[in-house]
Amino acid sequence: MEVIDLENKGIGIRAAAVIIDSILGLVLFMIVGFFYTGSLTFQLVGADAMGLIGAWTVLFFLYFFLMEGYKGQTIGKMVTSIKVVKDDGSPCDMQASFIRNILRIIDGQFIYVVGAVLIAVTDGNQRLGDLAGKTVVVDA
Repeated sequence: MEVIDLENKGIGIRAAAVIIDSILGLVLFMIVGFFYTGSLTFQLVGADAMGLIGAWTVLFFLYFFLMEGYKGQTIGKMVTSIKVVKDDGSPCDMQASFIRNILRIIDGQFIYVVGAVLIAVTDGNQRLGDLAGKTVVVDA
């Protein structure tokens, strides 16, 4: 097994990774919107808007869940040279990835303020999803 430096990464580098992933998420939203409406200038209301937002939300969750579950990294984490591992240093698995990413619903509140506060006050620099999933973010 590869020896991993478990120096947990803090808010700054993790925020950079989330910003990169969010830009990719915006591109994904535009792509889903195009296929949903047939136009890049879509203006939806009501059930149509909720359908688009629902489809994008599922795809964006799957992006984080699958990338971190299989590789321990999203594209944002790859660019910033960080990765998710289990708190014992072993690779992140699908179960840990699912738990940490479903809790983005809470961690992501107020533009990730909830997650940032938890990262700042926990000994392991962990947001709620990390604590529940028993994961940490470390150098790749």
